[in-house]
Amino acid sequence: MLELIPPWPLFSAFLIASFVLALTPGPGVLYIVARSLMQGRRSGLVSVAGIALGNLGNAFAAAIGLAALFAISSAAFTIIKYAGALYLVSLGVRMLRAARNEIPAAPVAQPAPLGRIFRDGFVVALLNPKTTVFFAAFLPQFLSPETSPMGQTLMLGTLFVAIATITDSAYALAAGTVAPALTRARNVRRLGRYAGGGTFIGLGIFTALTGTRDTH
Repeated sequence: MLELIPPWPLFSAFLIASFVLALTPGPGVLYIVARSLMQGRRSGLVSVAGIALGNLGNAFAAAIGLAALFAISSAAFTIIKYAGALYLVSLGVRMLRAARNEIPAAPVAQPAPLGRIFRDGFVVALLNPKTTVFFAAFLPQFLSPETSPMGQTLMLGTLFVAIATITDSAYALAAGTVAPALTRARNVRRLGRYAGGGTFIGLGIFTALTGTRDTH
C-alpha cells in the first residue's frame, strides 16, 4: 500500500488540491444540504454515504479506462450525463408534488425511507460522467512513473472520495443543525419543500447544460 503513495511533494499537493476541491460547493454538496434541511442530519449523512459510494464507482471506472471511452465517444458521455440530469429533475418534481399535496395540519413532514435516500444519492453521483472525467484528468497529475498507474489511480481516487466524504458530512451536519428552526412553522416547512424541489430541478438542468468543469 505504501508503495502506491507518490513522493511527498506530489502527495502533499494532491492532499491540498483534494481538500480545496472537496470543500468547494458543487451539485453533490447542494444535494446533501437540501436533504439535510428538509429531512434532518440523519438523512443528510445517508445521502453523503450514497454519494461517496457513487463517486467511488466513478473513481474505479476512471482507473479501468471508462474515462477514455467517454473521451472518444461523445454519445456515451451524453447518454449518461442526461440520464443523471433526468433523474435529478424527477427527484425535484416528486418533491414539488409532495409540497403541493402536504396536509396543512400535519405537525411534522414524514421523512423519506433512508434506503431510498441512500439509493438516490448513489444514483445521482454514479450517473454523473463529469466525475469520471474529472478523476481521469486530475489523478494522473500526481502519479509516480515508477509505480503501477492502475494501483495509484485507485488509491488516490479512494483517498479523494474519503476527503470529500468528510467535508460533505460537515455540510450535512451544519445544514441539519439549522433545519429545526427553519421547519417549526408549517408555511416554512412547505416553503422548504418547494425550495428543495426547485434545487433538485436546478441541479438537473445544471448537469445537463454545463461542461466538465464542476465535478463535486
